[in-house]
Amino acid sequence: MSFVRRSGRMSDAQERAWSVLAPRYVIEVPRDRAATSILPDSAIDPRAVWGRDAALVVEIGSGQGHAIVHAATSRPDADFLAIEVFRAGLARTMLDADRAGARNLRLVEANAPEVLQHLLPAASVDELWIFFPDPWHKKKHTKRRLVAEGFAAIAAGVLKDGGMLRLATDWEDYALQMRDVMAAAPDFEATFEGEWAPRFDGRVLTAFERKGARVGRDIRDLSYRRVARS
Repeated sequence: MSFVRRSGRMSDAQERAWSVLAPRYVIEVPRDRAATSILPDSAIDPRAVWGRDAALVVEIGSGQGHAIVHAATSRPDADFLAIEVFRAGLARTMLDADRAGARNLRLVEANAPEVLQHLLPAASVDELWIFFPDPWHKKKHTKRRLVAEGFAAIAAGVLKDGGMLRLATDWEDYALQMRDVMAAAPDFEATFEGEWAPRFDGRVLTAFERKGARVGRDIRDLSYRRVARS
């Protein structure tokens, strides 16, 4: 249950962005054996990282950062963390964040489950977003999907009581899998009625989502609340 680092060279602009902007935006983490792993017991103090006590929103698989940069600039009262293994995407995110003046955004280059388990303290996150994760649509690869058996417990551990888990995908069978996984999760309750949640209005409409709509792919949203710990 992890992401796989994408290959590909960064452009010169992205290389420059990384060298200049990474000290401001990227959280450096102790690594385990893999390049995108996190050494256990490496938890950060969000108040120290962001320099204040504020609501924390985390996006897994932030891609080029369109959604989270927009959210960070729209909600200066909250803090944001982008998790991604694609370094070129993180560089683009930093460039856009810097242009927009988003100082409440931080990035981490790491596997998402390890960030939730080892980097973020328990019950420290107000919202956890997973928008259009890799569907791994080939049957032999579906076991690599993030939202699968075991994921809900990891998400529940990092979310505050009452915290929100928001999901979106344009891949129908993955949407059904997500819903089945969450329906079986005792630490969450659905915040919608019927089959699917309304579109989350805090998610900016990206070129990816527009393209999906143009070719007839349905976007399915799901949203769940972390139930109070006993």
